Amino acid sequence: MGRLSDEALLSGLAVGDSELAVVFVRRFQHRVFGVAMAVTRDQQLAEDVAQQTFERAWRHAQIYDSRRGSVSTWLTTIAHNLAIDTVRARRTVPMAPEDLDTFIGVVTETPERWALANEASAQLRAAVARLPREQARALMMTGVYGMTAQQVADSERIPLGTAKTRIRAAMAKLRTTLAAPE
Repeated sequence: MGRLSDEALLSGLAVGDSELAVVFVRRFQHRVFGVAMAVTRDQQLAEDVAQQTFERAWRHAQIYDSRRGSVSTWLTTIAHNLAIDTVRARRTVPMAPEDLDTFIGVVTETPERWALANEASAQLRAAVARLPREQARALMMTGVYGMTAQQVADSERIPLGTAKTRIRAAMAKLRTTLAAPE
């Protein structure tokens, strides 16, 4: 069975042949785990991603199209995409805007710190207010709400490249404005 083609093993997986499924997993387990480990950099997460990859391959084996690439490429693409999704899902959740005052209060407990924090936040608010509306929205969505450029693009119904340009331009303008002595 070890000499069967990757496609034959995948077909066996699709029809539920347990012997072929074991050979399929053994053939690709190191490669799938390696891809997952490279993306997640966490052994436990990589093991979970590898498991999910083989489950997804089993569920979707019947839609594999050899014209679009080899079984190995198809499987490692599944692993890579699942690993990226897993890493993104584990990102820290941004702080809710209504909780910022409490947090700032703890950090800025002395009058001197209050003054510096108020001045810095006032400068930042003024700089953001001077940005074009589209750039300010994109910047706030990414910086405050932790959205990705793709999420900004989807939310604003604009192309991904436009969302990235708006974010980059806003950051450059803020950097210039806040770095300039007043």
